[in-house]
Amino acid sequence: QVQLVESGGGLVQAGGSLRLSCVASGLTFGSYGMGWFREAPGKEREFVAALSRGGGTKSYAASAKGRFTISRDNAKSTVYLLMNSLKPEDTAVYYCAAVSSGPRVVLTTSVPYNYWGQGTQVTVSS
Repeated sequence: QVQLVESGGGLVQAGGSLRLSCVASGLTFGSYGMGWFREAPGKEREFVAALSRGGGTKSYAASAKGRFTISRDNAKSTVYLLMNSLKPEDTAVYYCAAVSSGPRVVLTTSVPYNYWGQGTQVTVSS
């Protein structure tokens, strides 16, 4: 049974930082591209960042570029999202997701992703 478990969310002031983690089990982690998405109240789920199976190819949403960094540790079956310079508009539930993909493929839409975590709440106060 595949499980993705996020952690690291919380309440932070604007300008602060958080690091989200997502631990995967039940799958061959190194065979999956990984992504982070978020969903704010009243809004659709949106892409934040993604990286390829080996971590060599990355993609960021415009809103995340320059502030967020996605990385992975295949030995620990974990993907991270380091978020700096947080803004109130970053407030959302953050989800990690896994997709079976080619070695250098990054996917920036939610539909292809095979597995999803339960989400972790990030709240940024002004």
